Amino acid sequence: MNRVRIVTDSSCDLPVEVADAYGIEVVPLSIRFGDTELVDRDELTPAEFWVRCADTTTLPETAAPSPGRFETAYGRLLDGGATGILVVSLSSELSATMQSAIVAARQVADERGVDVRVVDSRTVSLGVGTIAIACARAAADGADLDTLESLATHLASRTRVVGALDTLENLKKGGRIGNARALLGTALSIKPIIEVRDGRVEQAGKQRTRSKALALVVERVREDAGRISDLAVLHADCSDVDQFVDSLRPLYGGEIVVGEIGPVIGTHAGRGTIGVAYQRT
Repeated sequence: MNRVRIVTDSSCDLPVEVADAYGIEVVPLSIRFGDTELVDRDELTPAEFWVRCADTTTLPETAAPSPGRFETAYGRLLDGGATGILVVSLSSELSATMQSAIVAARQVADERGVDVRVVDSRTVSLGVGTIAIACARAAADGADLDTLESLATHLASRTRVVGALDTLENLKKGGRIGNARALLGTALSIKPIIEVRDGRVEQAGKQRTRSKALALVVERVREDAGRISDLAVLHADCSDVDQFVDSLRPLYGGEIVVGEIGPVIGTHAGRGTIGVAYQRT
């Protein structure tokens, strides 16, 4: 019996209950606060992360999982009856996570003769998560590994992630700003809009107030209304997220997954970020 399982990493920002419902294995990255290293999700929740950030003046650092951590995850799934594994990885432009997944895949293939495919999502956060969900649904319907790899690759090319930042400080300090570097010359009161394009963070506009910035993100969704699948909302400890989700409901009739931006993406995006992720059909 064909039974392919889906693996991703903790940059996906999928709520634990959603990942569990779809049987998605999430391999955690690590977060360093000075000399203290914590395993994302296992030792550090988003809420705990933001509390720690408020108590430190330096930006935490993120670290990709070791190949061994991926290998352990693969082994657990194979021991549970998986006949193949598809990995949907955080953009290789932003992290060494995908390389670790590939090294572990080769090791498992040599030792156990099982095929593990790794696909570069070319995106971040719930962009990664929504691709993983779509593949998990297809796997549950009996899709084989070749089909799932093609699906993930296709969805990666059609995934859109747009967000409104509340601060530029984290992106500036973290060095993951890509072609959004032009934003650094703007006043700190400006609310920048960013978009992930070809695996990198790019500038997509700016507004003078948070309300206008969020309205611009909604407008980006409106532009694609009618050809959207798997719409999700990502947020970094935002009290206005429910209001934002309500503003999207007239544009999308399906279920909207809402996920908290965890430490991996939150380190660079900063508290107050709200964004959307979806696939254009």
